[in-house]
Amino acid sequence: MMELFDFNEQVRVHTDGGCHGNPGPGAWAYVVELGSDTVEGAGYDAATTNNRMELTAVIEALGYIRSRFRGTDKAESTPLPEVEIHTDSRYVQQGITSWIESWERNGWKTSAKKPVKNQELWRRLRELQLEMKPRWSWVRGHAGNPLNERCDELVQIAIAQKK
Repeated sequence: MMELFDFNEQVRVHTDGGCHGNPGPGAWAYVVELGSDTVEGAGYDAATTNNRMELTAVIEALGYIRSRFRGTDKAESTPLPEVEIHTDSRYVQQGITSWIESWERNGWKTSAKKPVKNQELWRRLRELQLEMKPRWSWVRGHAGNPLNERCDELVQIAIAQKK
């Protein structure tokens, strides 16, 4: 049975993604703070890019939250908590808050008329964003933020375990 969660409390998400080489083997990670509960997740990709891993980290974290609160048998009307996402990726933060509407209007083309890279990930993130309406915060990477550092550590562990 799923634990009850006080919807007056905010869910905080910290994410990171990285590669050894770009492209190269990479990983993504998240730390989700659900009240007093903390959940970590990470994954690996043998051939990827840093930007893909940064996007995947956020998608996986939001997917986890969505499934935790809605599961597979709950109606779409089941409320979701307020979510704040902390990412050290300007690409993700600016992409989802500033650029994505233009990309959609322009048929998923950049201002230079080139196809948007990682379009399938951006489309999935957009769906989750519209459904969950998270707030986005950029944090400086490798600057002593404990949960951002923990995400980076999980990324490095995932890559090292697969090499």
